Amino acid sequence: MIAIGCDHGGLQIKNAVIDYLKENGISYTDCGCYTEESVDYPEFAYQVAQNVADGKAELGIICCGTGIGVSMAANKVKGIRAAVCTDEFCAEMTRRHNNANILCMGGRVIDEAKAVKLASIFLNTPFDGGRHEKRVNMITDIENGHFNI
Repeated sequence: MIAIGCDHGGLQIKNAVIDYLKENGISYTDCGCYTEESVDYPEFAYQVAQNVADGKAELGIICCGTGIGVSMAANKVKGIRAAVCTDEFCAEMTRRHNNANILCMGGRVIDEAKAVKLASIFLNTPFDGGRHEKRVNMITDIENGHFNI
């Protein structure tokens, strides 16, 4: 299950990614928004992030104008590692090395075709583990207030 959401600035790329999910038989839950009327992005970022944090969704995708605002909001939810990606390399590496669980993209930064490509890479790339596991665990330690240098 993929949780997906957006604000008005990310609606078009969210809808393109939903079409991709449907075409590929990938189950998803659409957390909104559904029109181009101005809305507050933290509401939708929170809904997607909470679905992932609660285990209702394996991964999430959130879209706004740049991807930055929704990533900031989503990363406030415990257990979330949301990454803004604008190219294929970043979409792959954030899964391989960071075990990111939410992809954030900007509808004013990339077009629909690029959004679908990045979503496909993100959803189909596994976490490499190994030496990267230690680093992801360090991020969790920071989140939990247990990080010691």
